[in-house]
Amino acid sequence: MKLPSPSEKSQSVHGSSTILDWTESLDKRPSDRTGEDLDRIFSKLKDVKAFEKFHPLLIQQLCYYSYYENLEKGVTLFRTGDFGSNWFAVLAGYVDVVVPSENGTGHTLVCTLGSGSAFGESILYDMPRNATVITTAYCELLRVEQKDFKILWERNKHYMHGVITSLSKLTNTLDPKRRASEFDPSLLPQLGSSKFFRDDPIRIQHAAYVLRTCILAKSQQMIRDRKYHLKMHRSCLVGSEMVDWLIHQSPIVHSRSQAVGMWQALLEESTIQHVSQEHYFKDKYLFYRFSDDQDGVDNQLTNINESTCEEQLHEVIMILAQVAPDAMLRMILRKPPHERTVDDLEIIYDELIHVKALSHLSSLVKRELAGVLVFEAHPFKSKVLFSQGDEGKSWYIILKGSVNVVIYGKGVVCTLHEGDDFGKLSLVNNSPRTATIVLHEDNCHFLRVDKDDFNRILRDVEANTVRLKEHEKDVLVLEKIPINMKTIDGNYQVCYKYSVMAGTAEKMLEYLLETCICVDSDDGDTFLEDFLSTHIVFMPVNQLCAALLTIFKAKPHHRTGELVDLSLREKVKVVRFVLEWHNFVGETFQEDTKIIAFLEELRHAICTDTKIYPQLRDELQSIEAMIENDP
Repeated sequence: MKLPSPSEKSQSVHGSSTILDWTESLDKRPSDRTGEDLDRIFSKLKDVKAFEKFHPLLIQQLCYYSYYENLEKGVTLFRTGDFGSNWFAVLAGYVDVVVPSENGTGHTLVCTLGSGSAFGESILYDMPRNATVITTAYCELLRVEQKDFKILWERNKHYMHGVITSLSKLTNTLDPKRRASEFDPSLLPQLGSSKFFRDDPIRIQHAAYVLRTCILAKSQQMIRDRKYHLKMHRSCLVGSEMVDWLIHQSPIVHSRSQAVGMWQALLEESTIQHVSQEHYFKDKYLFYRFSDDQDGVDNQLTNINESTCEEQLHEVIMILAQVAPDAMLRMILRKPPHERTVDDLEIIYDELIHVKALSHLSSLVKRELAGVLVFEAHPFKSKVLFSQGDEGKSWYIILKGSVNVVIYGKGVVCTLHEGDDFGKLSLVNNSPRTATIVLHEDNCHFLRVDKDDFNRILRDVEANTVRLKEHEKDVLVLEKIPINMKTIDGNYQVCYKYSVMAGTAEKMLEYLLETCICVDSDDGDTFLEDFLSTHIVFMPVNQLCAALLTIFKAKPHHRTGELVDLSLREKVKVVRFVLEWHNFVGETFQEDTKIIAFLEELRHAICTDTKIYPQLRDELQSIEAMIENDP
């Protein structure tokens, strides 16, 4: 291996001090690489731009099987017709792919491959090389030997199709006569196309079956009756022994924490259980049991299913390694905050870095959130998380799934998806919910921050401007403003809340009814007075009266989860607003013929509704007194 010159080193993927660190691990034989070696290699490769298209599990295995090479310009990796012994992936630099010219003199350039390219797949079938490959600049490569590449391919063909450059395809465009004997990865069956790999619960259940079968075949003593604290537990395993066993099955499992996540993924699907169902999966002397043993499934194995499961074991470990990080995160988020370790908080923080709703927050705030976030999951669609008019108790971020935003009288106004957040407005303003949130699909996962933690960590660092959308259009713009709040001891302190800056007339009215009417507030908000003073400019009397009647007569959308009681609350708010309007305007209120007609229609609507809502009788008396007394 030839070392690069100083000028060439400056163009490498990493600085020289870094290269010495992780390439020393790659110089070891795969069987000699420790868990620390693999972690060190993976931490570098996952951040290399060349590997953006590579699946993390594929990168993990490259950490185990590959060697590092750095070559000067002009080095021939292999020639046309050679029987190869290595597969290559380019970390940095360029290589030319050339074939002999038709007249037999010289070469024809097929293409130039750069960082992120991978080639040399002909070693799978011991076929001769289809082209000559030459470095055209200083290059950094990962090299995998033939015997290891065959293992890598068998385990990861569904991940490798998209990243391998087939030299046979490239050269076919120049010489059609070669096509009959060329290797073409696209002709191989796609592993990911089967139902087994599309349906997560099914593949997890199958994974548990394979693991149990292999344990019974190779380490039957692990599953046995155990006595603890004078109680007998039938057919169970010890958590720490399960971790040991999994680590010894494959180099893919490179740490105990990774193995814990893999077993936790099985526990979440109830394919294994703690014997008293008191614990998530722990690397401790705790007893767990496969659900097949819980259900009394016969333990007798046949040679056929033993052999089949042993063949599938590596594939199953790959699947579990893929789902383990998410299972580990969910397990940590289910822990009470005081039980989270420093490592737990770091795992949560690493996840929060990628959450869209938190992108505007500082690292310090995200680290504080890591200590208080709660995981919340709901299995079925149409569940109501909270209803319009409810007290705001939590802020939510969608980890998985989607929710509908439902407004009384309008139905679904928008759908929020993974990475979106909702619920903070009522927390900042200490006001009721302005919409109902309904699950749009099954199996939705959320991160939740409860009110006390939100106020302590987030209230004063939230975005200065919030835009509420309906049907993809802005309908209300709120800005954060400072206000003086009276404390328990009688002093005042500066806090922040959102105040309306702009919006459609109808939305401002809805927001006013939701946040200012029937709400006890002493925060100095003048939105109601401002609205009543200026509405004539943007919402004439006839438009305001029509909007109030529309809200009063609106019907709840049962199918979207709105509660019938919400209808009563909305009707009461309309009447209370009219009373506030009357008190604010004074004697001139009923001089407008449009208002007189509106009051008569409102009285008739209330009178009709008292048959369904007897609670409206007080509101009916207030409106009748207003009409009859004509103050």
